[in-house]
Amino acid sequence: MDGGILMKNKLRNVLLLLVMALICTMPAQAFAKTEIVVTDNGWDSQKLHNEIARIIVENAYDGYVLKTSTASSTMNWQAIIAGDVDLDIESWTDNVATYPKDVANGDIVDVGVLAPDSNQGFYVPRYVIEGDAKRGIKPMAPGLKTVKDLAGYHKVFPDDEDKDKGRIYGSIPGWMADEVLHKKYELYGLNKNYNYVRLGSEATLFASLVAAYNLGEAWVGYCYEPTWVSGKLDLVLLQDEPYDKELFEKGATAFPSQQLKIVSSKYFAKKAPDLLEFFKKYRTGSRLIAEALAYLDEKKVSHSEAAKWLLKTHGDLLDQWLPKEKAERVRAVL
Repeated sequence: MDGGILMKNKLRNVLLLLVMALICTMPAQAFAKTEIVVTDNGWDSQKLHNEIARIIVENAYDGYVLKTSTASSTMNWQAIIAGDVDLDIESWTDNVATYPKDVANGDIVDVGVLAPDSNQGFYVPRYVIEGDAKRGIKPMAPGLKTVKDLAGYHKVFPDDEDKDKGRIYGSIPGWMADEVLHKKYELYGLNKNYNYVRLGSEATLFASLVAAYNLGEAWVGYCYEPTWVSGKLDLVLLQDEPYDKELFEKGATAFPSQQLKIVSSKYFAKKAPDLLEFFKKYRTGSRLIAEALAYLDEKKVSHSEAAKWLLKTHGDLLDQWLPKEKAERVRAVL
């Protein structure tokens, strides 16, 4: 009798332990999340898109968490091909020499068009050409319209470290844009009267532009859209020869007005088919993103806070991207 009771107690204890073990392991299994890895190549507009995507992926959908891969654009591109990174939400595909081949090989998949309009090249503040009566600034180069016109205005853009020459700010070292612009600088003969200066990072480049703008001084150099400076400052893109693919690579034409794209690895469609539908519809524009980036800079907020502000300010975007139920889930979080 006692032995039977003892055996029952042992069995009960064993069963209790098994049940406890199952209870302890179930949450981990039930709530395990699939990691979606996106590129962070270092520029603000891409960081903003990543945060918008994070809010939607982690709140409108179940079972996902968004992570970022911080590296150079070249390294992240190779990581997408390898399948280690899932998405590049703001991809400047025209700047990637291997893009057509990678798509043809099936290593890179075009998911959608993020923004139909983006520009890059040499910019000047508008007051350099037109003046600004409110700030008491007279036109400094009223005839300046094209990049080639810069040849006659080197005294307007003095280099403080070389009084005999003007200064042109190039793009970021390592970017294809910098290679093209330096070729242009030499091809157009601007090297005779200008120094081509590379500042090393986007932050220092834009800091030099903002410093000059606040003082009402002349500045000419590389910029692109969308950025917080293009959203905050009144800038003019200098005209150039019409785009031609072969001549462009030699520095002889304007940059093409690019479609910024969302691209993925060849594995993403199977990994997250429901998210694929969202990213196919995820579409913004240069002016919209520049507005949010200007807010980010002016209010000194994080990219995440700027993303929330954008989604609150332009609430119709959620209805364009998501089914009604999922849009409401995001609104509840916001």
